[in-house]
Amino acid sequence: MTRILHVLDHSLPLHSGYTFRTRAILRAQMAKGWAVRGITGHRHVAPKPLDETASLEEEVDGLHFHRTPGEPATGNPLIREWRDISAHADAIESLVRDWRPDIIHAHSPVLNAIAAQRVAKRHGIPMIYEIRAFWEDAAVGNGTGTQGSPRYWLTRQLETHAVRAADAVAVICEGLRGDLIARGIDRDKIIVSPNGVDMEQFGDPVPRDPALTAKLGLEGADVVGFIGSFYDYEGLDDLIAAMPRLVRARPKAKLLMVGGGPREQALREQAMASPFADHIVFVGRVPHDQVEHYYAQVDILAYPRKAMRLTDLVTPLKPLEAMAQGRLVAASSVGGHRELIEDGVTGTLFAPDDPASIAAALAGLFADRAPWDERRAVARAFVERERNWSANILRYEPVYQHLLAQADGARAAA
Repeated sequence: MTRILHVLDHSLPLHSGYTFRTRAILRAQMAKGWAVRGITGHRHVAPKPLDETASLEEEVDGLHFHRTPGEPATGNPLIREWRDISAHADAIESLVRDWRPDIIHAHSPVLNAIAAQRVAKRHGIPMIYEIRAFWEDAAVGNGTGTQGSPRYWLTRQLETHAVRAADAVAVICEGLRGDLIARGIDRDKIIVSPNGVDMEQFGDPVPRDPALTAKLGLEGADVVGFIGSFYDYEGLDDLIAAMPRLVRARPKAKLLMVGGGPREQALREQAMASPFADHIVFVGRVPHDQVEHYYAQVDILAYPRKAMRLTDLVTPLKPLEAMAQGRLVAASSVGGHRELIEDGVTGTLFAPDDPASIAAALAGLFADRAPWDERRAVARAFVERERNWSANILRYEPVYQHLLAQADGARAAA
């Protein structure tokens, strides 16, 4: 039985797009009969470290995770990150000696790849590095970094070095693949393993709950929704700014905001200051097993991501979940969205960073409901056919087989 060790930033029971993609990958690989485990670094528990009584192994949702012990390092960012890499590498080393995986599958950010490569090289284990976003661009998108800064440049160099050192590379979209090829990385070394949907979880939409509709004050409303994390790059301030125009065109329009994150307080304050504050409903975070009930409340899911390198290169997961739920999707025309959404066929695209364009697109959709059923059916069929995790997982198999054959050949020649 092939044993695959996934080296991760964080995992379940934390909830994020990152952990949900990880869960889907691990579940699909287990369904194929592979033995699978994950190990997380210090960022999984920061800022609260594991105490001496905490278990370094945890089973969550049927998945087996190991944790890196100790406290996250403090002080100078570069020294801190180097110490965290060393601690993570030590934990990976211990697990490798005990469990003896056949393949190490490291997932971004690049710190995980560096830690994993130390161990993989020492033990002669093939390693694949999966990039979900470039760490330097994610920092810019989150407001914690500046494009072109020394730290940005250094992180980019580390990323390129890690990709060159890996035996194979996986990326989640063509935007990331194209960027790596432009850096001189052999295109044959890179596979695209796109974001997908667990159709067992999201493929059977629940009916709208009238009691929840009443509780949220959405009875008779034209409901626009956003369900996800509230980061600056998501452009949710533009969505709120679009509401006055939308409500003047569609007086029954309401905006349902489900989730939380760094921008939550600022967005709530912006909404309270809006002349149509009573048309904007914040729910906060909800348990993941309840999310589908909120999808059922929404007519159109809106994803107004701002235009920047991060959003042009990286495809999000949430629009796919919305399509699987049979919801209409409207999104900004950044590169990551254009990989997922065909304008006028599987969704509607509008100009990024432009509240007026958002309002016009949403008002137009509400004004003409005749194509809704066909569009929702086409979008759902696209997810089932091309973005279903049960199919996506097949993309890893030939890469794993090639890496294992190479490793066997190297051992035979030694």
